[in-house]
Amino acid sequence: MLALIDHMRAQPGQADAPLVLAGFSFGTFVLSHVAKRLLDAGKTIERMAFVGTAASRWEVATVPENTLVIHGEVDDTVPIQSVYDWARPQELPVVVIPGGEHFFHRKLHILKRVIVDAWR
Repeated sequence: MLALIDHMRAQPGQADAPLVLAGFSFGTFVLSHVAKRLLDAGKTIERMAFVGTAASRWEVATVPENTLVIHGEVDDTVPIQSVYDWARPQELPVVVIPGGEHFFHRKLHILKRVIVDAWR
């Protein structure tokens, strides 16, 4: 992922383009560590969104305070309590999709609305 970001940044006109990272489930674990490495190197991340954060399965790293965290109310793959336990020490709000499960079946329109509204 870091190599991909470096490659994209090397393209003409892209060196200063805003970087937006979004991850789902295991992708949140991966991106949390990518973000840590980028931030430790003095890079800027414009926005981050984590959906179905895999906090009960892997050690998800600390993320920037403006990270949008969204979780399904009835996610039985990653219990919401584990996301609260991960988010609490960082003082990160967690947006809960009522009736949403891990894959947000029949709730993707709500997921889209939450992200679009948050990033306006």
